[in-house]
Amino acid sequence: MSDDPVVTGLVTRARNGEEQAWDALVERYAPLIWSICRRHRLGGADADDIGQRVWRQLVSHLDKIPDPAALPGWLATTTWRECARVQHAAHRAHAAGHAPDTETIPDHQPQTVEQQLLTAERHAALRKAFAGLPPCCQQLLTLLIQDPPMPYATISARLNIPVRNIGPNRSRCLARLRRDLAIAARSAPQPTTPAMSCQASASTVTTSSQRLPSVFARFRAR
Repeated sequence: MSDDPVVTGLVTRARNGEEQAWDALVERYAPLIWSICRRHRLGGADADDIGQRVWRQLVSHLDKIPDPAALPGWLATTTWRECARVQHAAHRAHAAGHAPDTETIPDHQPQTVEQQLLTAERHAALRKAFAGLPPCCQQLLTLLIQDPPMPYATISARLNIPVRNIGPNRSRCLARLRRDLAIAARSAPQPTTPAMSCQASASTVTTSSQRLPSVFARFRAR
């Protein structure tokens, strides 16, 4: 993967003991660790234990990683190793002669780790772009991705905007989100954007970062 100045900066700051940098690394790559566990058909307590072991190993190995940009690959490789160790221990615990459970056999496909890394990076970029949206857009998009879907009448009452304005506001917010993602991908300076007219209150809306990657698919279905 190409050198990412954001990752390089976070690793450098974490090496210097900055707690916020550690928190940012965990937030950025926890989905990667979890997705690899899921690929190995591991979840719940097993995935939690593996995640804790991976992060503990990183604490003692961070200074030994020569290239900060190699951190995502190191995390993926370490997670795969821990998943294999857990599965091997589970298989040994079974009585001899039992047929292997195909549901617990991981799907070893070419470039799987690379695909997982790219997915984690895309999710991190989406969360960052979402956090940069105006509060009114964050509030509107958060309500639009609720499961089950929230009726427009309810959204209108919650945000104090006419139902007829929800669609156009949604389009403007998504256009801003797509544009910011494209700018981040090109590592170009963000151009000035005219302020959007929003009547929503400025109260903070808690957004599930795990559901953000599905935002475009959900909107296309509406």
